[in-house]
Amino acid sequence: MENKKIILAVDDMASNLRTIKVILEKTFDVRLAKSGQIALSVLAEEKVALILLDIQMPGMSGFEFIETVKKNPDTKDIPVIFITSHSDLELVREASKFGIKDYVLKPVTPEKLEKRVHAALNYTL
Repeated sequence: MENKKIILAVDDMASNLRTIKVILEKTFDVRLAKSGQIALSVLAEEKVALILLDIQMPGMSGFEFIETVKKNPDTKDIPVIFITSHSDLELVREASKFGIKDYVLKPVTPEKLEKRVHAALNYTL
């Protein structure tokens, strides 16, 4: 059995998580989390190669989540791609302060998501 890289998708909408999983599961082992708290528990147990993160979530926002991730020496170097419906330039600037690898607007297309994920992980298609 081949060892696929683990991608953690964090979004409070189950439909968005399902879409991401369907698009990426042929190439990657996709873990899903409906909240920042669940995602943090996944990070504590799994060696994650990339995080796909929604910005606006109840409880813990994407920014709060990424701040926690970047403070932890074990997770600070994991690349993060924000996947969001917000196209506000101020949010893009804010995301860049956290060293976000990329920013994808919803709705995501399979081609766009695969291309961005592969670029973030230095894969070739």
